[in-house]
Amino acid sequence: MQTKTHPEYLFNGSHDAGLSVLDRAFAYGDGVFRTLLVRHGIPVNWDLHHAKLRDDCECLKLDCPDEALILEDIKCLFNSDGFGVLKIVVSRGEGARGYAVPANIKPNRVVIRLPQPTYSAVNVDEGVKLFLCSIRLSKQPVLAGIKHLNRLENVMARMEWSDPDFIDGLLLDENGFVIEGTMSNVFARFGDKLLTPDLSQSGVAGVTRARILKMSDALDLDVKVQAFTLDQLFEADEVIICNTLFGAWQVRALSNRSWNKQMLASKIRTLLEG
Repeated sequence: MQTKTHPEYLFNGSHDAGLSVLDRAFAYGDGVFRTLLVRHGIPVNWDLHHAKLRDDCECLKLDCPDEALILEDIKCLFNSDGFGVLKIVVSRGEGARGYAVPANIKPNRVVIRLPQPTYSAVNVDEGVKLFLCSIRLSKQPVLAGIKHLNRLENVMARMEWSDPDFIDGLLLDENGFVIEGTMSNVFARFGDKLLTPDLSQSGVAGVTRARILKMSDALDLDVKVQAFTLDQLFEADEVIICNTLFGAWQVRALSNRSWNKQMLASKIRTLLEG
């Protein structure tokens, strides 16, 4: 049996340490995270992911670890031929009981190497089926868009189905507006307009979503942010879900609505991989 030469995670640069039970990430979900691909030892779209990590930390008034430290952690976990998934967690750090943030608290960083997931070719070739979740996302503009560690709404939503035919679940807000999938962002094409939901009140603004928003010229579509309801989504010509790990898939079925196979998801994937 071959011995692994690289640790699977690093805690503040060490694989001999771990998270304290007094860490605020454990107690309150007080922190942020990013998930991205690594190919040939290089984190894909690193500049975008690091910028989002930094911005999310800033929104929570959390000191973001120095970029050089994170890159050194990645280098230790992935050799030059390394492929896989990289997860970066930044916690506010260890504190006493209570919500008040202690003075001079030091953030903790955890960098984790995970295996690259394998997806069925059917998802790419034929599209995917979404489950319509009953849980509604709450509104909190202070936290909207941030990939913070308190993902209990997503956890509860993901518990609503066990049928493997459903790839993801669609989440609405309390007013019935489409927000996101439990693990993805959503786009809907209406004629020559490609819309993605307004995430100013809830949801996570992913890096892949941001990249697609800049593809208007390449897609020959008017790509923009605009709120739309579930009923309006059912009227869309095409529906796409996206995230960093799988790129973009066409939604072929949601509730009682189905869509014929089309080519927009394939075109988006090509642009994302280019």
